[in-house]
Amino acid sequence: MAAIDTKLAEFVKRLLAASGEVESVVLYGSAVHGDFHQALSDLNVLCILRTLGVKQLAAIASVVKWWTATEKQPAPLFFTADELRSAADVFAVELLDIQKDHRVLHGEDIFANLTVPMNLHRVQVEHELRTLLLKLRQQYVQTPDDEKILRAVLAKSHSSALTLLRHTLLAFGQNPAISPREIFAQIASLTGADARALATGLELREKGSLSRELASSYDDLLTALEKIIVTLDRNVPKSEWKRSAGVHS
Repeated sequence: MAAIDTKLAEFVKRLLAASGEVESVVLYGSAVHGDFHQALSDLNVLCILRTLGVKQLAAIASVVKWWTATEKQPAPLFFTADELRSAADVFAVELLDIQKDHRVLHGEDIFANLTVPMNLHRVQVEHELRTLLLKLRQQYVQTPDDEKILRAVLAKSHSSALTLLRHTLLAFGQNPAISPREIFAQIASLTGADARALATGLELREKGSLSRELASSYDDLLTALEKIIVTLDRNVPKSEWKRSAGVHS
């Protein structure tokens, strides 16, 4: 992790030199919660600035360009503190995940007292699961004979799928396990989805190949996601659509 820490330290140094508006910088994602893959994972950074008009954005543009073009990392997310607190209802999945696993690189820990409404979290979980399923279908119909692309898609989708499965367990009122395969087993026991199918992306990451034929593996994953969505929709009703005072601690 030394090389990663060096990159992050340099990013913070450049950001602070470019702007006096920076209140907080937070690292989140796989680099924090332990499933970082050097070839496939990104360094995800969220920055809190006092104001975010074009003047402030222009001041940090060169830093972002260096981070994305030279370091090949995704552009950071930028919020004001008030925006982040207000966005906890529409970004419930993302912010709940960051709240659970994050590392403060600079400034205060704005996530320490963040309130995430769990009724709206449940709605977003289903939305994101359905979106993932649609994207996987779209990709297959565009490149059904390109195994290289399909393997890359499955491997790349592992992190986002694992995140959604963790949050699915939270929506079911369960405490998610730590390891991916234990999470897959938990989901399988609740929904009847094939745990081995859910591990397809993980298998590709670990071994670089699949123990089964690619089309069958892809199909099994689609079927598993379908079962999860149906079970969630039937057993965790969307009973509240307004904001509630639900707090996740």
